[in-house]
Formats: sequence, structure tokens, C-alpha cells
Amino acid sequence: MNSIFREIPKKSTHQMECHMYLSDAFMSSRFDDAGSTEVTSTVFGRMWPSDMKGQQNQPVRVFLVDEDSHVRNVISQELMRDPRTLLVGQASSYREARKNIFLQDFDVLLIDLSLGEGQGIELLESIQLKRPDVLSIAISASENDDAAMNALKRGAVGYLVKNSWFGSYSQAVLEVANGGADISPVVAKKIIPKIFKANFHEESIFKHKSFESLTEREVEILKLIAQGKSSLEVASYLQISPLTVSTHIKNIYGKMQVRTRAQAVRCAILMGII
Repeated sequence: MNSIFREIPKKSTHQMECHMYLSDAFMSSRFDDAGSTEVTSTVFGRMWPSDMKGQQNQPVRVFLVDEDSHVRNVISQELMRDPRTLLVGQASSYREARKNIFLQDFDVLLIDLSLGEGQGIELLESIQLKRPDVLSIAISASENDDAAMNALKRGAVGYLVKNSWFGSYSQAVLEVANGGADISPVVAKKIIPKIFKANFHEESIFKHKSFESLTEREVEILKLIAQGKSSLEVASYLQISPLTVSTHIKNIYGKMQVRTRAQAVRCAILMGII
């Protein structure tokens, strides 16, 4: 079983490896069945189509959040060795992440769920609401299927177990950036049956259970929340007090029987409200 806690190359070796990988990556072309030319690049001895995200001149940008410095070093070096990915920032705490994460432009977020006391999930939800264009991959030391399901429900498109995943972090980033999802095999085997059951249950709820209707103002606020606006921003936009916004949000939660903004937005989408 491969482990994330493998030995990190020495600086000189790492520099030589980076140089080798970058110099070995070159542009080439081949003909498809129709006779047209498809430009590809060769990275690590493999062909990389030009229409895929993660080109050397436009790599997939990544922001990394993990409290463990050793884990951050391992992941960051792996990302930097691959010319298709670019590490644009990293944070070692919830506070540091909150301070910097919305100041950076990036495509994929790698986030440790064990951050603080449940703050990893909180940060995951926040990025989903404020930066819906960002794709999030949860990383964790836990193989617990409930933890993985919770992360996926909160908007993650990947779940990687630190000490038992068989692939690489750069491959996971490229996978989700190109429309896929990446889940550690040991976890995927556990959650696939649950995903089918959960989807069936969720659809049944919205088909057969009626919710108390939202007021016009509540729908308006919910649409603004779906745009990623904070309570203060909603209050300013609607020219009402933040306390009034909080009251409306609380009423929305009660009527839709949800506990978070992300759940409220998803519920509204499934119900056709927004």
C-alpha cells in the first residue's frame, strides 16, 4: 500500500527532477481517423491531449490547506513536479486559509477535513458558496465512509485518504479539473451503495413531501445566498438589517428542513425555486 508519508527528495535531487520533467515534456502531433491533426504534449512519457485542462502554458491552479507541514511538503512537491499543475498558495490553519483563500485565483482546492474542530467542513462550505467555480478535493486520514459522504454532500468532488491512496495528488487535481471525480478506492467501495441509496431517498423526499412555501422575500434572499453573498452583503443589497437577514435565513432553514446554506441552496435547486 502506497503511503503519503514517503521520503521527500533532497533539494538538489528535486531540482534535477523538475528540470528533467520540464525538459522532457514536448509538443507533438498525431493524426486522428478523420485525418485532422490533434496537438498533444508528452508529460512523463504519456500523451496529454491539447483540449484537456492542464497544459504547460496554462496549468491547473491549486490552493492547499493542511495543518501538517510534512503532508503539505509532500503534496506541494508532487504538484510542483508536474508541469500540468501549479501550486499558487497554501495555508496551515483555518485562520490563515480564511485570510488568503479568497485573495487567490485558483481552480482546485485541496483541503484537510481535520482542520481545527470541524473547520475544514466549514471552509469547504464557504468556498462552495462564495467561489462556486472552484472544485474541492477533501483530504483526510480517515477511511470513515460517513466522513466521506459528508464531504461530498457539502460540495467536494473528491475524497483522498492520506495514508492509503494509490494514485497521486496531481492526477486527482487533473481528474476533477477535467470534469471527473476522484475518491480513494478503499472509501469508494464503501460509499457507492450509500450514494445510490441517498440519491433515491432524496428524490423521493422532494417528490412526495411538501414543504411550507417560502415568502417572496425568502426566495429573494435564497437566490442571493446561491450567488455566494454573505449575510452582510445580502443586507446591504436589500437595504435591510443583518439581523433581519439572519431571521429570514433561520425561517428558510426551518421550512426546508436543512441546517446549512449549502443544503438550502441544493434543496431550492431540486425544488425548482432557483
